[in-house]
Amino acid sequence: MEISGSAFGSGISTIQSGQRRVDQSASDIASNAITQPQQPTSTPPANQVNPSPSAAEQARPDLAESLVALRQGQNEAEAGAKVVKTADEVLGTLFDTKA
Repeated sequence: MEISGSAFGSGISTIQSGQRRVDQSASDIASNAITQPQQPTSTPPANQVNPSPSAAEQARPDLAESLVALRQGQNEAEAGAKVVKTADEVLGTLFDTKA
């Protein structure tokens, strides 16, 4: 009797992927909270309606996107845990049936 570990592997891989997404999002949120928006040093010309954002503002991750990615990572890790749990239950049932 050969048992494939693909369900376990997929579940663990999904958990790890979710954890990486959570870590990255948390880092983005923390860096966004630490970085204070800087006041413009010069006023934009009167005819310029929408001044272009500075390079520092463009480099900062968007807080809303980071929060959404954080929740996606959480859901991804929870889904992976459910896959692992289900695979464990199925394997347990197979062992009980075989014995």
